[in-house]
Amino acid sequence: MRKKVTLLVMALPLMASLLVVADESSALRAKLEEMATLKANFSQVVTDINNKEIQKGSGVFALAYPNKFYWHLTEPDESLIVADGTDVWIYNPFAEQVSVMDLNQAITASPIALLVHRDEETWAQYSVTSKGDCFDIQPKSVDAGVESVKVCFKDKTLTQMVLKDQQGNVSSFQLTDQTAITEAEMSLFKFILPEDVDIDDQRLNAVN
Repeated sequence: MRKKVTLLVMALPLMASLLVVADESSALRAKLEEMATLKANFSQVVTDINNKEIQKGSGVFALAYPNKFYWHLTEPDESLIVADGTDVWIYNPFAEQVSVMDLNQAITASPIALLVHRDEETWAQYSVTSKGDCFDIQPKSVDAGVESVKVCFKDKTLTQMVLKDQQGNVSSFQLTDQTAITEAEMSLFKFILPEDVDIDDQRLNAVN
């Protein structure tokens, strides 16, 4: 009997920590549910593993639940990422190339997909911790392309995202002028394939 009691006492800290993680995940999900759509301008600063600035940029960011995402970098070089609810399109105008992958592939690759994806199976792939109004999201799989993502809020406004990749590079995004998306702006999430571009179709059901 004493042995069982001792094991129970030893397990209590672990049980408590699991409950805290669950609460933090629920808190983040509650925040996200308050902003079913958003559109904002962003400024970007990228630093390397030695904290040396290697790039600055700016553009427009938008999302809509479920599974819609828009990322348009306008400076210094243009690039576009559009998640239309099923597929993710990545367009590089300079290279005249479009890559496309299944949404589930993108979710595996980056925790930022949690911003527009809310099913239990997907959230189970990540751990969430919080500090103040910021939440750190880390994939449980070592195969993820991003090591961690931090998202910060002020009331119901998403103000900052910080992405760290496995090479130690950190991309920090400050969001401004956030608004809800109008019905007319929902066209942002429909990718129109440009003419005369190479297509790299990485979808699992693609025909090689």
